[in-house]
Amino acid sequence: MTEQNRIYPIGTPGKPWGEEEKIQWLQAQTKKRDYREQVLLKLEAMAPRFDIQQYGSLDYSVGQYPLFVVRNKNWNSENPTVLVTGGVHGYETSGVQGALQFIDTELENYSKNFNFVVFPCLSPWGYETINRWNPDAVDPNRSFIGDSPAQECALVMEHLEQADVDILAHIDLHETTDSDNSEFRPAKAAREGEVNTNWNIPDGFYLVGDSENLQLDFQRAVLNEVRQVTHIADADEDGKLIGATVDTEGLISFPVNSLGLCISMTNAMYTTTTEVYPDSARATPQECNQAQVAAVVGGLKFLQ
Repeated sequence: MTEQNRIYPIGTPGKPWGEEEKIQWLQAQTKKRDYREQVLLKLEAMAPRFDIQQYGSLDYSVGQYPLFVVRNKNWNSENPTVLVTGGVHGYETSGVQGALQFIDTELENYSKNFNFVVFPCLSPWGYETINRWNPDAVDPNRSFIGDSPAQECALVMEHLEQADVDILAHIDLHETTDSDNSEFRPAKAAREGEVNTNWNIPDGFYLVGDSENLQLDFQRAVLNEVRQVTHIADADEDGKLIGATVDTEGLISFPVNSLGLCISMTNAMYTTTTEVYPDSARATPQECNQAQVAAVVGGLKFLQ
C-alpha cells in the first residue's frame, strides 16, 4: 500500500472522527521534548535584555502551558511594529528555535527603527509532542478566526487586540516536513472522513503569501536574504509547490483570510509565511534556524 493510499489507524474510512476517535488520537501522543528546557529557559536567559510577558496559559487535560511574548525594551510609539510568530505548528522546530534565535541575535540591531512583538512558541503542547494539531485535534493554523476553536489562536488574538498596536509586517515561521505526508495529511483525511491525497514535499525554502495582498517586492527581499543561507525550493514539473501554482520563484499564495491562517490575524500591509525543509540532505538544523532568522532580517531590510 502506498503512502498516498494507506489507511490511518484511527477511525473508519469515509467517516469523520467523533469525540471517541479524537480521544483515541490524543491518548496515542507522547512527550518527546521539553518546552521548559528548550524554550522557557532560553527566554529566562534573555529576560534582562527584553520585555518578556506572559500573555496567557493553555489549559488542557494533558497539562497547562504558560505562553510568553517578547518586545524590545526601547519601545518607541513613533516606530512601525513588526510581528513575528513561531510554533503555530508546534512540530516545526525551526519556527520556534528560529524565532528565539532572531530575538537573541538580531532584534536589538533593528529596534531603533522598529518595535517588535514576537510570540516564539504559540503551541507548546504541539512542540513537546511534535504535533501539527493541538490536544483537541484542531489545527491552529486554520483557526485564526472569530470564536476560534483553538486556545492557542484565541489567546494571541486577544492579546494583540488589547495591545491595540498597528502592525506593519507579520512574518510567521513554519516548516514543511516529510512527516506532512507520512503522518499529518493522512491524519487530517481520516479526521475529516476523506480520501488522503499527499502533496509534493519541496526540497528547500519557500514562502506562502496572501493572494489578495501579495507584495511581491517584499517577498523577493525575504527570499534574497534567505538564499544566502540555504537553497530556495524549485517548483515541480507542473510549476507548483505543495500543489499550488508558483507566483514567482520560491513563492506561492492563498487567500489567507478565508483559510484562517496566522498571517491573516492583523491588518498588516506586509505578510508572509516561511516554509523551511528540515529533512533536506542539503541543510542542517542550524541552517534551518538561520534561514528563519534571515527571512525576518530580509523583511526588515526591505522595510527600512
